[in-house]
Amino acid sequence: MDIHDVSEIPQYMELLLKQKKSLQDAQLSKGRRPKEKKQPGELIMQFRFRLMTSRGGSRNLAHSIRSTFIPPAYTPCITPLSGLKKVMIGNLQLETHHRDTYIPLRSVTPPDRMTAVMAIVEDEKKDVLMLQLYYQPEESEHPAEEILPEGTVLIVKEPYLKVMADGDYGIRVDHLSDVTFDVRNLIPNQWQLNAEKGHTPASTSKLRGNDCFNKFQYFKAIEHSYSEGIICAEMAEEADTLKLNRSLAYLRTNQFDATLSDLELISATEKPTEKALVRKARALYNLHRYLECTEVYKVLCAEYPSSIASAELKRTISRVTEQETGKYQFKKLYTEATKIRPPHLDHATYIGPVEVRSSNSRGRGLFTTAEVKAGDLLLCEKAFAHAYYDSSKKDDSQMSLLIIAETDSMSMGTQVDLIGMIIRKLQRNPSLSPVITDLHHGSFLIQRIISLNCFGCPLSSRETYLDSMRDSAINEKKNVELYHSCGVWPKASYINHCCYSNARRSFIGDMMMVRASQDLAPNTEITFWYQAPHLDVYSDRQKKFRNWGFQCGCSMCQDDKKTDDKVIAQRNSLRAEAKKLYQSRRKLDTAKLEKVLASIASSYTQAPSKVPRLAIWDPLLAMAQIYTSQNHFTKVIESALGCLASLGYVIEGGKRSPPVIRKWGLMHDTLTECWMLTCVAYHSLHQQSSKVQAYEYAKISYRICVGEDETFEETHGKLADL
Repeated sequence: MDIHDVSEIPQYMELLLKQKKSLQDAQLSKGRRPKEKKQPGELIMQFRFRLMTSRGGSRNLAHSIRSTFIPPAYTPCITPLSGLKKVMIGNLQLETHHRDTYIPLRSVTPPDRMTAVMAIVEDEKKDVLMLQLYYQPEESEHPAEEILPEGTVLIVKEPYLKVMADGDYGIRVDHLSDVTFDVRNLIPNQWQLNAEKGHTPASTSKLRGNDCFNKFQYFKAIEHSYSEGIICAEMAEEADTLKLNRSLAYLRTNQFDATLSDLELISATEKPTEKALVRKARALYNLHRYLECTEVYKVLCAEYPSSIASAELKRTISRVTEQETGKYQFKKLYTEATKIRPPHLDHATYIGPVEVRSSNSRGRGLFTTAEVKAGDLLLCEKAFAHAYYDSSKKDDSQMSLLIIAETDSMSMGTQVDLIGMIIRKLQRNPSLSPVITDLHHGSFLIQRIISLNCFGCPLSSRETYLDSMRDSAINEKKNVELYHSCGVWPKASYINHCCYSNARRSFIGDMMMVRASQDLAPNTEITFWYQAPHLDVYSDRQKKFRNWGFQCGCSMCQDDKKTDDKVIAQRNSLRAEAKKLYQSRRKLDTAKLEKVLASIASSYTQAPSKVPRLAIWDPLLAMAQIYTSQNHFTKVIESALGCLASLGYVIEGGKRSPPVIRKWGLMHDTLTECWMLTCVAYHSLHQQSSKVQAYEYAKISYRICVGEDETFEETHGKLADL
């Protein structure tokens, strides 16, 4: 939704076709054993040379766009290790997921990192090949040297052997749970000396872990020190100290479930320490369990008055208030989004009068549980995960091209980063898994879930809104926005598409606001567009929805489907004529322009209240702008109300009495300006009550499009100043 889809761009289509050809060729070798394998020494030397070259600085990624090819979706291994059968490299077949098996491997080279963390590995028979571990933490968070150092012994469950881009063979691991590093009891005898270092006292493990922690090597402290010390600890107090230390390392690596687990395992014979309570509160806060978090901080305030608990309790109470009331200080959110990089804001999710229900053939949807008015906040949701693209940096290395041959789709942006973020977040915090896995998806591969539920997003919708105000009034692709930042907002993901939508989404940082754009009765399904409706040919518009596997059946799409191509061509020709007249440098012939617009209107057979007229609303808005510049204020009102009516609005009064919206229509960003033009016209015609009403409608329209109205006066001026 609003991501930068490049599937139809020729230069990228060539890449897609090439990848599809590679997949087809690979399928020809499915089930066969590799032939003409390189000798172990040759493969290792080749890998080490490439590694040496890349570390020497010859690999410059600053201005390169990464390409990531997603394999056909497959499920992770769900069988316990005890139920799997051991195999060797020589048993593996190409392009095959070896179900119900596992393979012990040992790395024989240092690791390299590109899209995946890679190393050459050997099995017990000393056969070697490449191992590719995808979706590992970023280098800055967990260096490849710590993830897969030379000599690492690991197990890959249900290995997938593939032909790599360079023609060599490798095992590809997409699911983090399909690789196991804790293999103490399964290490082959010939690797025991390298993997086993004998009994280490718990006190030594603690010191070693603390040393790693102080060097910010948190994963190393957890895996190679604290965890070993806990196993070797002979005294409960010794184990508790190590668990307390490990809980902080878990906290620093965003493993909040594990933090809580360690703290719960600490002996409960004594009063919890201040450190334990602080860490528990922070873990709960980061899991957005704010009510539980407040209870812990209350205990901290009572038991340890000198702690930082008082300030943290206040902050947590603010989150609870947001969660329960939906009241936010939106100007503060803008300030935070401007300063924080990435713009991940410290605010809670509010879910308003909505709930998930069955939506017949559309699967599940989001429905109102009470009456709501246009402009009301339905939800304000913090992203489950958000990958930010900083357009101010002239560095293409943060941009990725995601190629999915299985669905014939390609997108440009940060979707690859988002996939990794979500995979790692779920692995580290299994309690959050239902939030993502309960969403509609075609398979268990997280990429597929994300491709169906990912939203492209700006830093703030207000920026996009201000840009739209500067656009030409008659614009064939008004409001087409393709974003490189993206995220997943689980509750909003349940909202189904409709071109003639009744809600709008907007963004500030990683917060999404969804507001009603029409008055809605209880039990109404909420819809917003996945792709904004434009004057596309019906088939072209439907093509945009192929990723989701549906065709839009809204009144506009049905009308387009029935409309003869000649009529559509005639509308486009008339629009082009209107645009030419509008942009003419000579004195504008408004009478001729109005005649052209009347011809466009007459080409529609359905009333605009049923089928919004996309070909005419923006020319009518342009007419209102023209008449404003000519001080023809009666004509301003006539054109502005005509613009609104063409988008399905049913308005009573408006000329001699204040306008009253009886039915809200299709919402566009520039309708705020439309209402402001009428506001100026009413002022000039001394119709004060109409001016006040128009100003209020402008404010509601702004709130719907931008997500808030705290900045409305700053953007459009105060009523008294008009």
